[in-house]
Amino acid sequence: MSELTKEIAAYERMRNELETDHLGKWALVHDEVLVEVYATFEEAAAEAVQRFGRGPYLIREIGAAPMTLPASVLYHPVQDHAVG
Repeated sequence: MSELTKEIAAYERMRNELETDHLGKWALVHDEVLVEVYATFEEAAAEAVQRFGRGPYLIREIGAAPMTLPASVLYHPVQDHAVG
């Protein structure tokens, strides 16, 4: 299971309680633990980057439907541009 998949699964386990107590706010999940709930995405993102760098971590709006991103957004192939 990928690290991000683990974070999503952890969020799903907490979802009902989060939606009851924090609907419309932003959850930050790291290492399968709820770090904190924030009023804005920007606050959650700033804290995530400061504490965890590039991640992985999950920031999700509580109560919003999960987004599905195309693979081209999630994965960027590394190309060798060496001239030889």
